[in-house]
Amino acid sequence: MPRFPRICVFFAAAACLCAADKTVTYDLRFPNEVHREAEVRATFSGVNSKTLEVVVSRSSPGRYALHEFAKNIYNVRASNAQGQALSITRPNPYGWNIATNGATVIVTYTVFGDRIDGTYNGIDETHAHLNMPATLAWAHGFENAPTTLTFSTLKPDWKIATQLIPHDDGTFTAPNLEWLMDSPVEISNHAFPEWKIENATFRLALHHQGTDAQAAAYAKMCEAVVLEEEGVFGALPKYDGGTYTFLIDYLPWASGDGMEHRDSTVITGTGRLAESSSRLIGTVSHEFFHSWNVKRIRPKSLEPFDFEHADMSGELWFAEGFTNYYGPLVLKRAGLSSMPDFVRGMGNAINYVLTAPGAKMFNVIDMSRQAPFVDAATSIDPTNQVNNFISYYIYGQSLAFGIDLMIREQFPGKSLDDWMRTLWREHPDVDKPYNLSDLQSSLGETVGDQAFAARVFERHIYGKEPLPYETLVSAAGMLLRPVHPGVPWVGSTRGFRFSDGNVELTAYSLRGSPVYEAGLDKGDHILKWEGKSFKSANDFDEWLSQHKPGDALTLKVDGRGGAREVQLTLAPDPNLELVTYEDAGKEVTPQMTAFRAAWLGSKALHALPAIDRMPT
Repeated sequence: MPRFPRICVFFAAAACLCAADKTVTYDLRFPNEVHREAEVRATFSGVNSKTLEVVVSRSSPGRYALHEFAKNIYNVRASNAQGQALSITRPNPYGWNIATNGATVIVTYTVFGDRIDGTYNGIDETHAHLNMPATLAWAHGFENAPTTLTFSTLKPDWKIATQLIPHDDGTFTAPNLEWLMDSPVEISNHAFPEWKIENATFRLALHHQGTDAQAAAYAKMCEAVVLEEEGVFGALPKYDGGTYTFLIDYLPWASGDGMEHRDSTVITGTGRLAESSSRLIGTVSHEFFHSWNVKRIRPKSLEPFDFEHADMSGELWFAEGFTNYYGPLVLKRAGLSSMPDFVRGMGNAINYVLTAPGAKMFNVIDMSRQAPFVDAATSIDPTNQVNNFISYYIYGQSLAFGIDLMIREQFPGKSLDDWMRTLWREHPDVDKPYNLSDLQSSLGETVGDQAFAARVFERHIYGKEPLPYETLVSAAGMLLRPVHPGVPWVGSTRGFRFSDGNVELTAYSLRGSPVYEAGLDKGDHILKWEGKSFKSANDFDEWLSQHKPGDALTLKVDGRGGAREVQLTLAPDPNLELVTYEDAGKEVTPQMTAFRAAWLGSKALHALPAIDRMPT
């Protein structure tokens, strides 16, 4: 496969085909890129109906909510092969019905894009960053038609990076709609270091404002991630065409994001490599793990992906959450993060799950099913997610952490890595997706104990019982403890706004917190605390420190219900932290040291690259 060929190929009409031979060709041009626009010409050949239903996707692979990409498509026109205009009607906000006149329909339109992330388009004078569902209109009845793309009117130094299949004539192809929609494109003057591991080629299409030396150093960090994640599964996936591409935009005007695809990933962020590479590599670690977990070890609930509706899955705690665990774990194994960083991150995840009110509302499966409402979904009405939702990313991460430790302690020689390998062996690609019962049975097969797997799923997956983290972490020489033992707590004060002695609640109260139990919520104003008022958070914290959990306070409040007095009883601060025995002043035994080495040591099957200091 040629390396990111430069394309200056103009649209050519497809040859006349019989009605049974459906093909699609797209020509994308960028004559007005400075104003964030691209021009698209789509030719549908082999049309055999009186009406061609042309649509724009409403959802995108890797996202689960609706994004309504049609809002950025306009100037829609249609003609036949002879250039005669065709009648267009609009049956809904997402599509156009075209009255056909012959076997070929040509649709032209303008697409606007000014958000650089994994879901939308970012077009300007520096690049064209394209997500296909946000870019390409398609037609019902042509889902299995082979597709050819050309990219025209590009700047002389722009190159093309994509998992689409390149050809010597400068075109790119996809065998069907699903492949096409899963194939983002980065067109820019990007750096493109590459490396090989066994029979696979890895390419880093890095569009940034740094140097080629920084790009080369970052490629070494990415290579270390690839090698460590190969070690988890024991082998690399068989990438279509033998190539995997990291499409990365680190630009001041980009939005932070990552999005997995079958043979590539889109990663965006605002940081510069010189200062932020150690932070930015975390998204690389997460997204590349998806080339196994999600893109090949695939939930049946997402297969096939529906481009016209929201996509719901009860397995995202595993697909996204377990990936969220392996992201930082792989960085620790590769030497790209420190022990304190790893422990702090895992502790934050555990604390979030154990203290969130939503843990009592839904199990992890139903949390996963909330994705269409939270996965970059937009709405203007307030929600109560602070009390009824826990991110399936973090919920799954904390489950993976605890289950990994549980397996290691109860089944010496086994680990979560073995469970992942079992799943990849039994569900190697999208032609054999898994469901919840498959996850349970594969866990039992991995450890040789189906009763153990049944207990884990009954209590912690189908049920809402938290894992016994306090005892599980001790084998690794770690301690889960209160952050502020004995300190009184009124609830989260991040929603407190202090002004002239008036404390306004600007966020919804956490269910079970003292302010919630006192009947206070968003919009209420606390005027007096036991007769006192406070002009700043520091003044309030100093006063609160003079009290203890269990103290009952009288508050003067004004809100929607008018002025009133309420009683508030202080509670112990529930927040927890995970620390190593070293930091807690406790002895680390040789057994704990060995446990850590087996868990956190490198699993790479090949030598890791030397990671040099990032050039400035």
